Amino acid sequence: MTALREADADAVALRAPPHNLEAEQGLLGAILINNRAYERVSDFLRPDHFSDALHGRIFAAAGKLIDRGQIADAVTLGQYFGREEDFDREGGAPAYLADLARGAVTVINAGEYGRLIHDLYLRRALIDIGQDVVNQAFQPRVEVSAGQQIEAAEQSLFDLATTGEREGGFRRFAESLAGAIKQAEAAHKRDGHLGGVATGLDDLDKLLGGLHASDLVILAGRPGMGKTALATNIAFHAARRFAESKGEDGAAVGLFSLEMSAEQLATRILAEQSGISSEKIRRGDLNNEDFNQIVRASQALEALPIFIDDTPALSVAALRTRARRLMRTDGLGMVVVDYLQLLRPSGIDGARPENRVQEISDITRNLKALAKELNLPVLALSQLSRAVEQREDKRPQLADLRESGTIEQDADVVMFVFREEYYMERAEPKQRPEEGAEKFNDRYQAWQEHFNRVSGTAEALVAKQRHGPTGKVTLHFDSATTKFSNHLAAGHHPDVVG
Repeated sequence: MTALREADADAVALRAPPHNLEAEQGLLGAILINNRAYERVSDFLRPDHFSDALHGRIFAAAGKLIDRGQIADAVTLGQYFGREEDFDREGGAPAYLADLARGAVTVINAGEYGRLIHDLYLRRALIDIGQDVVNQAFQPRVEVSAGQQIEAAEQSLFDLATTGEREGGFRRFAESLAGAIKQAEAAHKRDGHLGGVATGLDDLDKLLGGLHASDLVILAGRPGMGKTALATNIAFHAARRFAESKGEDGAAVGLFSLEMSAEQLATRILAEQSGISSEKIRRGDLNNEDFNQIVRASQALEALPIFIDDTPALSVAALRTRARRLMRTDGLGMVVVDYLQLLRPSGIDGARPENRVQEISDITRNLKALAKELNLPVLALSQLSRAVEQREDKRPQLADLRESGTIEQDADVVMFVFREEYYMERAEPKQRPEEGAEKFNDRYQAWQEHFNRVSGTAEALVAKQRHGPTGKVTLHFDSATTKFSNHLAAGHHPDVVG
């Protein structure tokens, strides 16, 4: 068996990498004869795609001259390469460039030759990736697990598969207009006329129009405000709508939980939908009716397309790889990340940039790229700085975002969740030694009235929305089940700014 493997390896080593020198020479000749041939391939072909390094250098030099508005032909390029000693062709640069011009293909065929050269480059790159995978598997690094090697290989394959796709190009306005009309038509047919994935909170949906494809939505708040609860509420509603509409509405949800385990998240969602507090569920403090209610809720939840990944300290590159994989295997319509400061920046070795702002920039840039790449909304939770606690009005502001510059820059929507009830509970007045009973009672009564007004409520503060207005939405919050729902006040509408 070992001998056969060695023989196979020798056979592979003897094979020449895929290449076609005639196609490369024909394309370069066409460019030298008519510079318009360069325009047919310049949007997807690069110098390193040529198997012959000299051909790549000629292509790059021709491109520089053409981009400057100059003529690239055998004469001008001959002067460009005339002093290069490593132009190892018989007769030197002038003779070889003249030969290329004489063997030129027509401009019409230039695109086909360019695509052939690009395809052969992809095949050579695929061979290189395969060899790297084999070498890394034979000589593993202690700090890199086999799973991380698989993710790195998958990332390399995906990057290779999408080479040239992300650069895009011009589209006729008519095509873009047709796409916009199609989105508007889909929104018109949906309940509530939403263009994006519904959050299940009516006033918030009116303000945002749902969570839109390709948008990075940041949901931020101080600990105890209910970020995770609001995110799981939104995820549940999106998944339920998806299941009920058989994929016509809502979204399948990939939920990356870097702070809580999958079981803890499942308990939260179960509490939200059963009406039994998560504390009672965790302790098992349930009567028969409670237990039956939980069973009924769990049966309804089982069919929902919610996928939870609770891998701690996940890298943003691994997150992107797993999201792509989930889209291929089970479909995916929304990604939730709890929370972004716990993600590691790109790179399988886990090395962190020295500058924390650069690190967060790498993470948010990759999350935004993922939203555009998979054409879905990414809802990422974020912590706030302690500056909030130092102010009398503790409603968050954009400046309170940790490393706010990069987060605010990359996000399409920045939304804060704020519960005044949380702070009022901790501000319950105590009688001071020098304070009389009557004065204390007046102060306590004022606190009690204020507390009653804000009890069971929360605010969603939309501080940035790239495609719409900002504003404040009042929500109902049940602290026992950590469930957000529509505000009970009749006729309440979001306070819109701008």
